[in-house]
Amino acid sequence: MGNSFFNKKLADEGYIYVTYGDHKYLKHAIASAETLRRYDTKRPVALFCSKEHQNLLSGNGIENTFTHIFDLPPENQSITGFKHNLFKFIPFKKNLYTDSDILWCRNADNLWKSFSGYSFTITGNQIADLFFGATKGVAILKDYFLGNRNKTLKNFDLTYLSRVQAGMIYTSDDDLTKRVCEQSKKFFENRDLTHFRSRKEEQGRNDESCEWSLAMAMAKLKLQVYPWLNGYESPQLDFIEDYTTYDDEFKEVECLVYSNRFVYDLKALKTKWLQSFLIKLLSLLPGKGDYLYVTPYCLHFGWYHQKEPLNKFSESCWQKHIKKS
Repeated sequence: MGNSFFNKKLADEGYIYVTYGDHKYLKHAIASAETLRRYDTKRPVALFCSKEHQNLLSGNGIENTFTHIFDLPPENQSITGFKHNLFKFIPFKKNLYTDSDILWCRNADNLWKSFSGYSFTITGNQIADLFFGATKGVAILKDYFLGNRNKTLKNFDLTYLSRVQAGMIYTSDDDLTKRVCEQSKKFFENRDLTHFRSRKEEQGRNDESCEWSLAMAMAKLKLQVYPWLNGYESPQLDFIEDYTTYDDEFKEVECLVYSNRFVYDLKALKTKWLQSFLIKLLSLLPGKGDYLYVTPYCLHFGWYHQKEPLNKFSESCWQKHIKKS
């Protein structure tokens, strides 16, 4: 088979989803594909999924939602199981992997043109903050005072760490993808030598993260992350209720984005009065309060406590498909 199960490519460019486990993830992928088809009716859409999800699609007569449906082996039915083995699942010459909890908001032609300058990249920020892959809450102070982030970099002879957001991955090079994956696996196997914590410790998470290991692999191989926050050309933005205007069908979407990264990151604060106070205070400084409303290429429902609008929309799409079948 070589590096990939697909030595003969199925098309020049295409999108790829992966689902397994709870049926809601398949419903998310169907909803995502439906929004994608509003803007792109030509590029094929592949789904790698479990046998159970394949049976659910065929049993309801809605398998035509995807151009290609492939079996996802049990050993690859996890975040690390799939994304640390991407080189086995490259059906197209140019491939764009997106998480199932993403809805498309605009035509992706310019995004494809921009990605074509890379052989392999993942959306992210050049500099990872202290919380990336690490403990959350006040316990982060221990990492800060002990310099654990720097110790991790020193242990693996790295000089920087990017923030990888693996909800969107692009590749056009099978061999390079395999190198990234194999390097990521090595870092993950040596996680005891890092300050990174298991994602399973977070509420609502039952799977390990692949992101910090991919970020380290990209640094090791001198591969550039694709700007996650890029103003009007942002490939994806997080859905945060208070920062997003949208209709029930997600046909009209705008996200509030503060130009200053620190101010924008205050969206993570759950205490609204404190969030509002800090933004107003920082906005007194020139440029800190600048903001814009952006329609990203994709709206990503990556926050556990912000998924209900996606769940509602995906269930609506599912019911609509069933009634048609």
